[in-house]
Amino acid sequence: MSARIPAVGAAALTDRRPFGQLTVPLIAAPMTMVSTPALVSAACAAGIVGAFPTSNCGSTAELDEWLDEVAALVQTASRQPHAPVPGPVAANLIVHRVNQRLDDDLATIVRRGVGIVITSVGNPVPVIDPLHRGGCLVFADVASLAHAEKAAAAGADGLVLLAAGAGGNTGWANPFAFARAVRAFFSGPLVLAGGVSDGIALWAATVLGFDLGYMGTKFIATAESGASPAWRQAVVDARLDDITLGPGPTGVTASLLPGRGSAGHTVSGVHAITTVAEVVRTTQSEWQAARSHTRATLTEP
Repeated sequence: MSARIPAVGAAALTDRRPFGQLTVPLIAAPMTMVSTPALVSAACAAGIVGAFPTSNCGSTAELDEWLDEVAALVQTASRQPHAPVPGPVAANLIVHRVNQRLDDDLATIVRRGVGIVITSVGNPVPVIDPLHRGGCLVFADVASLAHAEKAAAAGADGLVLLAAGAGGNTGWANPFAFARAVRAFFSGPLVLAGGVSDGIALWAATVLGFDLGYMGTKFIATAESGASPAWRQAVVDARLDDITLGPGPTGVTASLLPGRGSAGHTVSGVHAITTVAEVVRTTQSEWQAARSHTRATLTEP
């Protein structure tokens, strides 16, 4: 029998508290070649959303195996004293026609009860209805206002705004302008992808109107990452000015560390190879401190 996948109820994603019982409003971003079952399960065990591209699995059968492995690892971690409530798993589906496994992966996601699906690199319209019928929440990657309007009109539950500086598939828009423009017509959950280097930036994003932030680059430089040792060290050694634009693995414009792999502008905030749990703990501490500082400032006479 398949292991139970950490899930999340729709109410927790729409009550804006933010997001129910997450330790901090954060998604470990789905990253090609980087997101492994170890990384995803460690993120969920730390109380945030753990996401991965289904294309990281060699086959649909392996996708089933990954989901079993993640569920088992999270279940074991949740038994530890003082463990947080596990965060949900999110599957990232490439919906472009180049994905020959789309239908099979989609069926597996629905059958396994994966609660959140992030669509990218293509039109999400064909998958939204079957995912909704399967009880899944659909978050669509969008890189422009036109894309956001189309995804919202198609019934996407949430939008991931790909802003300038996002690692991997990236956008060009300033996140301040992008968020306010989208909030003019969309009241559902928004996720900021690009520039979330620490908990302070994450808190700023929530003030701006985002419900969650993507963090990817810091997780490249973790023990659980699927990145090569050279790639991990390159992220530690690099700074913002080292990031260039070029074609990513899917052919879409991506933020890259030349000769190594993808990374975002937030490389300037990566100072060591660490663990997923430590990244989440540090981010949570920074986020809480920034939130407390803001509230204290607002109440000063």
